[in-house]
Amino acid sequence: MNTKSIAYILGWILKIEAALMTLPAATALVYGEREGFAFLLVMALCALCGFLLSGRKPINPSFYSREGFVTTALGWVLMSVFGCLPFVITGEIPRFIDALFETVSGFTTTGASIMSSVEEMSRCSMIWRCFTHWIGGMGVLVFLLAVVPMVGGSNMHLMKAESPGPSVGKLVPKVRYTARILYYLYIALTVLEFVLLLIFGMTPYEALCTSFGTAGTGGFGIYNSSIGGFSPQIQWIVTIFMIVFGVNFNVYFLLIMGKARDALRCEEMRWYLVIVGAATLLIFANAYDTALTIEHNLRNSAFQVASIITTTGFATTDFNLWPEFSKLILVLLMFVGACAGSTGGGMKVSRMVMAAKSLFRYIGSFLHPRRVRRVKFEDKDVDEDTVRSIGVYFVAVFFIVVVSSLIVALDNKDLISTFTAVAATFNNIGPGLNEVGPTANFASFSDLSKAVLIFDMLAGRLEVFPVLMLLYPPLWREVIDERRRRKRRQQMLSGQ
Repeated sequence: MNTKSIAYILGWILKIEAALMTLPAATALVYGEREGFAFLLVMALCALCGFLLSGRKPINPSFYSREGFVTTALGWVLMSVFGCLPFVITGEIPRFIDALFETVSGFTTTGASIMSSVEEMSRCSMIWRCFTHWIGGMGVLVFLLAVVPMVGGSNMHLMKAESPGPSVGKLVPKVRYTARILYYLYIALTVLEFVLLLIFGMTPYEALCTSFGTAGTGGFGIYNSSIGGFSPQIQWIVTIFMIVFGVNFNVYFLLIMGKARDALRCEEMRWYLVIVGAATLLIFANAYDTALTIEHNLRNSAFQVASIITTTGFATTDFNLWPEFSKLILVLLMFVGACAGSTGGGMKVSRMVMAAKSLFRYIGSFLHPRRVRRVKFEDKDVDEDTVRSIGVYFVAVFFIVVVSSLIVALDNKDLISTFTAVAATFNNIGPGLNEVGPTANFASFSDLSKAVLIFDMLAGRLEVFPVLMLLYPPLWREVIDERRRRKRRQQMLSGQ
């Protein structure tokens, strides 16, 4: 394990986080809020720790998948711990576990909250709370790869460990340029939504916070009514952009490169849009409210479907009051999620499609045992390693959801609240049903349950394996053995 390379990258993550905190600090200056001093203090602390960790570039830059997993998981934990400190220092979220829950929920683009009245929060803290969505949406390590030259083959290992989806490819030959292209697209779409929201009546503060939440598919609202208090035009804009940010960013790259035909042939995108359309129509028919207009019913259905499948978590209505059929559709969408390579969470449409095709292949093998059947996706053969990794991923998800649900059930809440709390946090959705519905929050859970849900948010955002790697005993035994061997080697050399 190359611990020096890991420490070097963690140092850069802290320095980037310090730089990013200039936005809430500047917001405090504009609005004359004293809470800005907390951000200045944490900025200094992040910068100091960052420079101490990354002061010397490692001599041995070798970096492989295990280092990539460990660095990614530790980076997100470290970023969340430092990121929650301003909330504790200002006293707006005085308890550390609550502040950590809120910050992890932000960085992982979950949107689950322990706050009962978000409108009482200072604007600089609210900007930081929403900005964490935008930072976590594309990933801080992808940003790091875009701005900092890395060596030793670490680039792809880091991107694979952080990027959502069963596989990660390069848009251009160099990973650094791929990261830059992703961020250019990310920024351009965010700015476009921001401008449209301004045009249709939002203030710059509201438009910025909402754009951060939509782009990162996070869902922290700046009002207790989430998006419900805004005009129908704004709700439609947010609906469209939630769907847009749930599409694989490779599609937009192909469109920019003039390869519209290749972009439209994206199988995952087609399935994603079919699921969104079908779910919207089913809920529209099942949850139709005769007291509302057709447009209003359709808008509520489309908004909530887009919000749940992209794991954004915004709300315009209390879907807790919908019929059971509509609520079940939303729960299923929680697990389906958005496309791989998007900012959305969940288990990803591509995994679901490949798993379904693998199932049909397996059943077909009983009819014709000697026929060679291959799983095809995006007009390509899916290799057996990918099929096997998808199966392992589903098994890991099953165990995490089961164990987490058992622990959270100790709080003695009803079954639906317990299960959807775990499902909503693991899939980075935000709201669940019943006691964790769109008009409620997670404040009533015990500290143990909050810690479990924090783990679920990180595991869901990082696709399970980087977080599980931190809890894998053989890894740390290997690290200890390596240090012992290095120490004995140094003793032998000094003895000579």
